Amino acid sequence: MAKIALEGVDKVYSGGVKAVNHLDLEIADGEFMVLVGPSGCGKSTALRMIAGLEEITDGKLTIGEKVVNDLPPKNRDIAMVFQNYALYPHMTVEQNLAFGLKLRKMSKPEIAERVKEAAAMLGLEPYLKRKPAALSGGQRQRVAMGRAIVRQPQAFLMDEPLSNLDAKLRVQMRASLNQLHDRLGVTTVYVTHDQTEAMTLGDRVAVMRDGKLQQVDTPKNLFDRPVNLFVAGFMGSPAMNFATARVDADGDAGKLSFANTVLPIPTETLNQRPQLRDYFGRDVIVGIRPSDFDDAALASHTNGTLEVVADVTEELGTEINVIFSVDTPPVDHDATGTASSDSDDEEDAALPLSGENRSVFTARVNPRSNVRPGQTVQLAVDTRHVHFFDSSTGMAIGLS
Repeated sequence: MAKIALEGVDKVYSGGVKAVNHLDLEIADGEFMVLVGPSGCGKSTALRMIAGLEEITDGKLTIGEKVVNDLPPKNRDIAMVFQNYALYPHMTVEQNLAFGLKLRKMSKPEIAERVKEAAAMLGLEPYLKRKPAALSGGQRQRVAMGRAIVRQPQAFLMDEPLSNLDAKLRVQMRASLNQLHDRLGVTTVYVTHDQTEAMTLGDRVAVMRDGKLQQVDTPKNLFDRPVNLFVAGFMGSPAMNFATARVDADGDAGKLSFANTVLPIPTETLNQRPQLRDYFGRDVIVGIRPSDFDDAALASHTNGTLEVVADVTEELGTEINVIFSVDTPPVDHDATGTASSDSDDEEDAALPLSGENRSVFTARVNPRSNVRPGQTVQLAVDTRHVHFFDSSTGMAIGLS
């Protein structure tokens, strides 16, 4: 195992395109670090530089105590798991697992022992004599992981290894990855664009955008204390709702006004974010998580309400997503636009549910709610957890 450190690392392609911009990131020995962000944010490029598959333009990369900027991939003692499995189709599972060890001139008994251990760990014993064509997608991915495990490297590098699997299998494989990491304790760097994957797998998560590191923290802190609009909008599903609102004093507490609605800002929030008082009498961008709404008739806690008409309801069994529009223009900030989707294709964008001067919100409410499309519903808002951002910079207000 080994610590991995990137210090001021840049990657500039021909034509001056900067894929990674002054990346400072330290991954502790034995840590599971996830790099997450939309397409083109530089996360896979960063991973490939750690692997030695991309040259570093500037900066320093160390694995363990060794600077590896100019070290070829085969000498870095790392193992990589790719999105497309990269198995040899003419070899059996057993031969695929053993192939890298044979290249390293290991003895046959040691190869057999390592293959046996990895197969047992991954539940591959019944498939050792099969070829990849006779395996399911999940089984192939386990073989790809097994091939990395048998090498017993200093670090595992994983580039979206679950993206080709169906939804149910991805959940199962995430659980398997967690168990494997707990058992092996090997430093792991994992790249994904799926923030749910990032939140469920990472000891810490590094959020990237346009080649720059936005925030690196635990999944809980990224969700509860995002440092800017981009992180707030990218982490969490459904995404955070944003609106431009005015904040004002209200006795010892405060209030925020938007869409013909006034919601209280609790004194405890002002005490936690004292800088927010400097914004009294001004517009800020507020963010409300869907989970901080509920049907007021069923809410266990409320310190403000919002009356809305449900446009769409999504009944998911454990919760209901209520999609509605509010009488305020969508927030016009480049960070919220990028965070809301990782697709560059216009045809993949969601169809608008309302006009240009109305914003679409999502509330996650109690599954016992009777709300249906077209009905008016009173939503409770837990304003203790509302997020506040500077309208110009997009940075969170009052986070120390």
